[in-house]
Amino acid sequence: MEIQYVGEHLSYGKLGNGFIVLSFTAALLSAISFLISVYRKKDDKAVWLKIARMSFAMHAISVFSVIGILFFLIHGHFFEYYYVWQHSSTILPVKYMFACFWEGQEGSFLLWTFWHVILGAIIIRKGSEWESPVMVTVMLIQVFLASMILGLTFYGIKIGSNPFILLRNHPDFANLPFIHLPEYLSKIKDGRGLNPLLQNYWMVIHPPTLFLGFASTAIPFAFAMAGLMVGKVREWVKPALPWAFFSVMILGTGVLMGGAWAYEALSFGGFWAWDPVENASLVPWLTLVGAAHVMLINKKNGSSLVSSFILTTLTFLLVLYSTFLTRSGILGNTSVHAFTDLGMSGQLLLYMVFFVFMAIALLIYNRKKINPLQEEEKIQSREFWMFMGMLVLVISAVQITITTSIPVINKIVGSKMAPPANAIDFYNSWQIPLAVVISLLIAIGQFFKWRDSNMKDVIKKIALSFIISILVTALLEYSFRFERYQYIMLLFSSIWAFVANFDYLIRIIKGKLPFSGASIAHMGIALILLGSLISNTEKTIISRNMLNVDLGKDFSNKENILLYRNDTLAMGEYYVTYKGKEKVGVNIYYEIEYFKANHETGKLDKAFSLKPLVQINDRMGNVSEPATKRFINRDIYTHITYAELEDKNAPVDDGEYKKPSTKTLSVGDTIITSNSLVTFMSLNKSQDKKSLFLEDTDIAVGAQLSVVDVNRKVHLAQPIFIIKGSNIYTKESEITELGLKFGFSKILPDSNKIELTIFEKKSNSREFVIMKAIIFPDINILWIGAILMIIGTWLAIVKRIKDLKISK
Repeated sequence: MEIQYVGEHLSYGKLGNGFIVLSFTAALLSAISFLISVYRKKDDKAVWLKIARMSFAMHAISVFSVIGILFFLIHGHFFEYYYVWQHSSTILPVKYMFACFWEGQEGSFLLWTFWHVILGAIIIRKGSEWESPVMVTVMLIQVFLASMILGLTFYGIKIGSNPFILLRNHPDFANLPFIHLPEYLSKIKDGRGLNPLLQNYWMVIHPPTLFLGFASTAIPFAFAMAGLMVGKVREWVKPALPWAFFSVMILGTGVLMGGAWAYEALSFGGFWAWDPVENASLVPWLTLVGAAHVMLINKKNGSSLVSSFILTTLTFLLVLYSTFLTRSGILGNTSVHAFTDLGMSGQLLLYMVFFVFMAIALLIYNRKKINPLQEEEKIQSREFWMFMGMLVLVISAVQITITTSIPVINKIVGSKMAPPANAIDFYNSWQIPLAVVISLLIAIGQFFKWRDSNMKDVIKKIALSFIISILVTALLEYSFRFERYQYIMLLFSSIWAFVANFDYLIRIIKGKLPFSGASIAHMGIALILLGSLISNTEKTIISRNMLNVDLGKDFSNKENILLYRNDTLAMGEYYVTYKGKEKVGVNIYYEIEYFKANHETGKLDKAFSLKPLVQINDRMGNVSEPATKRFINRDIYTHITYAELEDKNAPVDDGEYKKPSTKTLSVGDTIITSNSLVTFMSLNKSQDKKSLFLEDTDIAVGAQLSVVDVNRKVHLAQPIFIIKGSNIYTKESEITELGLKFGFSKILPDSNKIELTIFEKKSNSREFVIMKAIIFPDINILWIGAILMIIGTWLAIVKRIKDLKISK
């Protein structure tokens, strides 16, 4: 008999699935219709173009409907749907509901599809001669993206992962007994919830921006394919150029937003960690910048056409490759950002391979038109140096891609290569020299004229900025005293890139805004490199453990400070006090006050307060989020590395002891109590059973503990785990002097761990935190550079659009 489930809202899912199928079929019909219209004459062309546009409109309505329904289900907490249960919860603030939508793979594919609809609508609205051939590629991409959420099984092959699958039909739940109860929904009180790392305002705005950047890379690629389809192998560059710079701006902004999120929300102490998923978003941007510049060369003199085709195609394919890396599950052990495998690896590969062969086939078909003999660029021309810059960017992208792809290489060839042990040092050793070369090219490139330049004039023009940069570098080197020559070279090259482009902006183009985009964008890139160099190499960890207590192996005494509540300790140029904590929702805020010594009064004057937090998440683990005080010339970054949290599940003890806490430990692990450090040394199986009133067949195992108090005095404790007959209990061990008592409650043989219960007396415990504080000097240089890069690129886009209108 079929089970009649109670409380399910199946109509929403059915409607959503209907729109998914409609979006797929409409995209396919639109792609075919646009393709037919490309090769038909006037009357037939108009008919097929009308069908293509109507199909696109149906596709757009379907995509918007799927997104609207899924948002409605998430906001309404319809936990009968697996996607809703997996990514949302009733306690989640409404402002993070958007992050719930795109946290999962299905939502991120929908977001990607949404942006292609918007970009496609703009292309159709313009109604130019390029509409049909460009939209062929755009709609083919939509077909593949729509297939990613179909969730169908065809002859045993899974096609996509459906966001409207019911909880009871999902493999993780289908075989659970309670799922077969008619009223199973009453057993589900809440959803799994949003990853605590993503509960940050940056994750509401960063993913949409990044995916708009990913989607926008398809447009220059679509123009390149359109040029090949209709035999206009050169004409496509001009209309594609504004789109290329738009994509540079948006994708670059998305990458920088990711760095800002990491800096503000993650506790690794920085804005970039060369994580594989970070790399996967950076690499397409590098090749995209190269593509935009060689397209600009082609627009000026007709050369670099092959490079323009290759780099626009490569950029789009690298976006697909990064999608494969992050969604195939292959980076699961090397990245904190990667998705788990939903069984779509083959589909992702097919997606990538299709467009590889499409591009290769069209390039081969048009090879005679693409590759006429051309005069080589002269070394004293702007084209030559722009081309050299493109090559350096490609080398940078290749190095990052190869290293990031080590898990893929291992899987293909069966090797066992290990990723770099210290990723930051490894990548920096390669990328800093390349950044130096790019900076130097940025410094000198604009002073060359197109086609040919007088070298004496060029040298004369760059001499002033060169001398100023040498002097500024000498002053900063005297201040920072960089020891590595690579750092000194990057310091000089980034300063020269900024000064030279500022000089070009003022002296050469006389500050004319329409022509200033490149100079301002290049100044921004220079400041990003300079700010990255100074803030990372000169950052200082000012937190040091000043108390006579060893914090153990998990908390370095050189990087962490132990603060008891209301105690004031020196930390760098400041004095700090832990004032207390406040719980707001799932967040516990720890107030840290910073003081400075007033030498006139002999007192401490309050400088500022910070409230780093710990987000409580029982399902996924608690997460520490830093707080930062910003000054013009530095940031002070503070985060909690350890704090005592409330244990809601612990039994209440109204006697002289507080609520006990339970810890799971391996041999060698150390835990912190309010007045000591407790280390699990070993298991002692040699117990005197007679003194414990046990028989020979009974079992008694002791947990040998070393307890070090604030005066570094060592105490020993040994709680005993006992199995007597069918009864299990513990013989507690007490250290009266410290007001501590330990119970050995469980042995976990599968993980070689034990469960220890700790009791602390109310009378002698003091609340404390362990925290880390870092000073990032001059990091605002980096953020100012990011803003300048965006402004400059926008000005370049406006200039290219105006040029395109004039050429018509």
